[in-house]
Amino acid sequence: MSKVRVRFAPSPTGGLHLGGVRTALFNYLFAKQHKGDFILRVEDTDQTRFVPGAEEYIMECLKWCGIEPVESPVHGGPYGPYRQSERKAIYKEYANKLIKEGKAYYAFDTPEEIEAMRERLKVKGSNSLQYDYNARGNMKNSISLSEEETKKLLDTGTPHVIRIKVNPDEHYDFEDMIRGEIKFDTNSIDDKVLLKADGMPTYHLAVVVDDYLMKISHVFRGEEWLPSAPIHILLWKYLFGLDAMPKWAHLPLILKPDGNGKLSKRDGDRLGFPVYAMDWKDAVGEVKGFKEIGFLPEAFINLLAVLGWNDGTEQEIFSMEELIEKFSTERVHKGGAKFDYEKAKWFNHEWIKREQGTRYKAQVKQLFTDNGIIINDDSYLEKIIELIKERCTLLPDFYTQGIFFFEAPKTFDEASVKPKWNEAKKDFFETLIQKFQSLDSFDAITTENIFKELATEKAIKPGELQLPLRIMLVGGKFGPPVFVIAETIGKEETIKRIATATNIFG
Repeated sequence: MSKVRVRFAPSPTGGLHLGGVRTALFNYLFAKQHKGDFILRVEDTDQTRFVPGAEEYIMECLKWCGIEPVESPVHGGPYGPYRQSERKAIYKEYANKLIKEGKAYYAFDTPEEIEAMRERLKVKGSNSLQYDYNARGNMKNSISLSEEETKKLLDTGTPHVIRIKVNPDEHYDFEDMIRGEIKFDTNSIDDKVLLKADGMPTYHLAVVVDDYLMKISHVFRGEEWLPSAPIHILLWKYLFGLDAMPKWAHLPLILKPDGNGKLSKRDGDRLGFPVYAMDWKDAVGEVKGFKEIGFLPEAFINLLAVLGWNDGTEQEIFSMEELIEKFSTERVHKGGAKFDYEKAKWFNHEWIKREQGTRYKAQVKQLFTDNGIIINDDSYLEKIIELIKERCTLLPDFYTQGIFFFEAPKTFDEASVKPKWNEAKKDFFETLIQKFQSLDSFDAITTENIFKELATEKAIKPGELQLPLRIMLVGGKFGPPVFVIAETIGKEETIKRIATATNIFG
């Protein structure tokens, strides 16, 4: 068996959305599982939609996700170039081959003439408005024109495209790795443009030629490409033979949360969650990405993997190594998978808890720096991360859940204290300050014992005092065990905060 080679072929036209990353991931998992090669090829044949910076953005997204190709425009490789715009001459050669063999033809029609053709068909009540075997005989192309007329138009530089010639009444089928046998006939297929007037290929020609020359053995792509499969099969048959065609797997769509249609950028904007891997900025504006909103790449990959796949068990948390080991096309679903942002956050929460704080310490430190808190003691930060990570769903939560470890609260949740605040409680905390000041050892166990002993002495239930103490130290009703907080911030800071809050509460 020849070596497994799979490719991810994005277009540099915008941000890398969930569906795109999942396609890259499934190609990558399959390649790794079979000890094959994962290749990235940039499909930039549509220069009108090319966005500067998009290619670099794609590479950065994949790097963040841990999905790095062995061959790409950046990495190089034996089958380059890996940008389609740099392979223009190659496609023209194959388009000309199809012309010579009568499997493609020149078409000189203007956009206005094509639109007029569609209007004529519409008036006649035709079910098809396509440029196909029914229409091409009445259009301006090398099938309807004589050789002399065609040559004259070519010699005078008349703008033209090259179209595939699709014969009617032919039947084909192929075996999809996910969906099984898929059959089609050629009667509903139009004569697609293969080479545009600017000499650039369309996706249809380029993808077939490149997959052949780059020795691609398997392709995972979205189910939205299923309608293009017939034209690609014809091109494989015409150019290289069907035996050379890669095996295909058409992945299910990622659906809107309500299940009605494919998830889009607009849905993310409307519903308030990201649909791109990383921040993307274009002429329309800036779109937030999963990375910047506070997701770990492990969680992002995990949630994408189970959108349309499972291993047949109840397991939901998978490392990349486990995904490589357990992935199989047999377990990929045929139907679309609804995106659930709350579930996505659950994955991130689980990964934050699972990983050591050192894994994401740098990102957390930067969050504090961005908010004006300079941290010079990394070991202290690591301790704080371990204390609060159970309470953090997204990385920015480390700031909101941990700021009080680095600076005293600026405000207090007075509404939760004052209704039950009285002179007895004020006296308790003033006495507690004195008790704490006399301590040589200020650890959680010692402070808790002192606290409870004093509460008994003052005949106040400890439960009525712990919430005020927490709010004194934290500012609100959150955080780890309150005596652990006291031990962590230290004796002087604990006493100072109790004194400040006691004065405020009156």
